[in-house]
Amino acid sequence: MSGHSKWATTHRQKSVTDAKRGAVFTKLAKNISVAARLGGSDVEANYQLRLAVDKAKEANMPKDNIERAVKRGTGELDGGKIEETTYEGFGPENTAFIIECLTDNRNRTSANIKHLLSKYDGNLGGPSSVSWMFEIKGVIRIKNINPELELELIDAGADDIMSEDGGVTIYCQSNNLKKVTDFLTQKHITTDYAEIEQVPKEKKTISTAGQARVEKLFNELEDDEDVNNYYTNADI
Repeated sequence: MSGHSKWATTHRQKSVTDAKRGAVFTKLAKNISVAARLGGSDVEANYQLRLAVDKAKEANMPKDNIERAVKRGTGELDGGKIEETTYEGFGPENTAFIIECLTDNRNRTSANIKHLLSKYDGNLGGPSSVSWMFEIKGVIRIKNINPELELELIDAGADDIMSEDGGVTIYCQSNNLKKVTDFLTQKHITTDYAEIEQVPKEKKTISTAGQARVEKLFNELEDDEDVNNYYTNADI
């Protein structure tokens, strides 16, 4: 179902090289600060903050960094205001991209995203230029599940359960994400990943050369400190 899952990015962050660790921590801190600003500092009451903190822990982000990011979000520490902004556009071979950013300078971020897409034979589009090709879903990653529990999982809110890439991916409506992850916790099933994603309705098949260029674009997006998440319909 997913053309490019953030699971791959999150999984790589667990073993990120020291050279890129600072950039990864900057992104994670921004994500935590925005979640804390919008919903408060209590991870039990603020599910988005809980997801952001869990993601930071998976990347081995120090506890002090996490706490400072929360305090910046709630205003207890000074720091530039971080804004959320989303860009839509096209990449290699007319693949669709949605790029979510956290930034303190929209002009800089917009110029950077426009440059990256054009560098790989794409272009920046306007609002809703590609978002209609995607649907917002909760995406959960676990290692495996007993088939006998699948019906219970569907009753808990899962829409689809797929074995892929050496694990199991569960898709649900975004408002059921917490309900499904809570069910897994009750069943003592470890959740490796849980986030709300833009999932492509259909994958787009591209050439081998196109896939290589999309992968290079992925790497550059991951290196950009303003890029928080990105999605594509490219079939990689």
